[in-house]
Amino acid sequence: MSLSDSQASHPVTTIDLIRHGEPEGGVLFRGWRDDPLSILGWQQMRNATSGHSSWDLVVASPLIRCAQFAEELSNKAGIPMIIDERLKEIGFGEWEGCSPELLYQESPQLVSDFWSNPVEFPPPGGETMARFQSRVESAWQDIQLAHAGRHLLVVAHGGVNRMIISTVLNIPLSHMFRLELPYAGISRIRIEQGCPRLVFHCGSLS
Repeated sequence: MSLSDSQASHPVTTIDLIRHGEPEGGVLFRGWRDDPLSILGWQQMRNATSGHSSWDLVVASPLIRCAQFAEELSNKAGIPMIIDERLKEIGFGEWEGCSPELLYQESPQLVSDFWSNPVEFPPPGGETMARFQSRVESAWQDIQLAHAGRHLLVVAHGGVNRMIISTVLNIPLSHMFRLELPYAGISRIRIEQGCPRLVFHCGSLS
């Protein structure tokens, strides 16, 4: 097999992951709570993607802090868009809508345990890490298989994008939240010869 034949049979896939911008309501445990982007959040997302329309497809979480921006970008750039329900954020159960600062004052050990090891200490009534991992990894595998050789933008959440990066780098789930990921933060993963690599994390598209 020639080099060109090998490249054709193993096309390079590039997937950019972007976290949504700041939502309305400030900093909260916001998993399945469906708050829209704030004015600043819209600005963060537009700034992060400005001048870049080379994507072949936009894939988004169904939650409006992701889906509304993805729809705007899709319409403006003429890029197809799909929603994948499996890309919604981890469910925080009884912590949904709570301020981390206030919750930490009330239940410091519970919050500390969660951040240090979310596998063993999920939020009360929240989604387990095993269940979260299963649905996100299922979506991740399907995206790669269905869109091999394309350049995609995935608009999702801090937890979702951390899970994908942790899968690529084989980071233990208990250490997942050690990855810093700001609003509108972008990471790029390139899949070549079936091997995914993290190209950059919290970098710039320029």
